[in-house]
Amino acid sequence: MKITVYSIEKTPQDEIKSMMEEFAKKISRFAKIENISLFNNKIASAQSKGVSEAQKSYAESFEPYIKNYTLALDEDGEKLDSAEFAKIFDNGADIRFFIGGAYGFEKQFLNRTQRVISLSSLTYAHKIAKLVLFEQIYRGLCIKNNHPYHKE
Repeated sequence: MKITVYSIEKTPQDEIKSMMEEFAKKISRFAKIENISLFNNKIASAQSKGVSEAQKSYAESFEPYIKNYTLALDEDGEKLDSAEFAKIFDNGADIRFFIGGAYGFEKQFLNRTQRVISLSSLTYAHKIAKLVLFEQIYRGLCIKNNHPYHKE
């Protein structure tokens, strides 16, 4: 199984990054995981122009990667518990998660994914949301593989 997390963000250079790398290492017991951060001058310029321009730039940046089983993270997405989240990994060998930029996603992009989920009703800083996603991916794979994560 291959899991890819795509996000609109500048690459973090802090303790959050090292914690994500630790979860990626743990995830690698069960699946190959890749973390791809997309941010360029076009996105930066679009974000300075407003919401619709920013959302359009995010969708254009993600366009080449919309294939296989895709999930977008959105504050209005479906709320899952950890057992329900673990069932995501029953959906194929190539699973792709998309985290939008500061302005979220346009509806057209969300409609192109197989599923839209929310990590919480709370609002997180972008890098915290990504860390929570990595932890939930690990937890979900542990549930799926009957691994006692809670005892580590």
